[in-house]
Amino acid sequence: MPVTDEAIDKIKGMIISGELAPGDRLPKEADLAQHLGLSRSSLREAVKALCLIRVLDVRQGDGTYVTSLEPKLLLDAMTFVVDFHRDDTVLDFLAVRRILEPAATAIAATTMSEEDIAELAKLLEGLEESPTVEALVANDLEFHRRIALGTGNPVLCSLIDSLSGPTTRARIWRGLTQEGAVAKTREQHRAIYDAIAAREPELARSWATVHISGVEQWLKKTLGDHEQS
Repeated sequence: MPVTDEAIDKIKGMIISGELAPGDRLPKEADLAQHLGLSRSSLREAVKALCLIRVLDVRQGDGTYVTSLEPKLLLDAMTFVVDFHRDDTVLDFLAVRRILEPAATAIAATTMSEEDIAELAKLLEGLEESPTVEALVANDLEFHRRIALGTGNPVLCSLIDSLSGPTTRARIWRGLTQEGAVAKTREQHRAIYDAIAAREPELARSWATVHISGVEQWLKKTLGDHEQS
């Protein structure tokens, strides 16, 4: 195992064991290197790597601290990678959304508060009768974000959030080119909302699957047609 990887594993071990807790300051570099049996250079490289993925935070003139380790913070690194996706991977992102979002929607149907369900209704009602595609997609992103928040699971919410970006362009493209896409999206959002409001998780799951699969199937067909032309 490379020495930097070994150093990373040892610092992770201190955090997992509870020796270092969220918000704790790391010991001085020389003391920590001696404690872990590492060279100061390998420890320095490990700290840099753990800062990149938001596990550690170096504060100039103050020291190095363990971050809050909140899911949203740690998943920022994944979002960074996701932002560099290629167009031909959008179907892969949609496939993952098709797994996660119906599950989140089913959970939200049992956990979402009445206040949050009322806010979801306002979001649907606040959309103009004939919205622009951009307005519809923005509404769509917010609709799914609120449902994910309604699960009460911050990890699931952060994962869904990070997967939304790569599919935004495909959703706009569909809205501009597929006849009836705007009306279909509105109808499906209403059906998802009705299922959540009725506290019917399996119905909510089914409608969320239909909703996401529609974009996925359209994109598969469109990309196939493009390759044949």
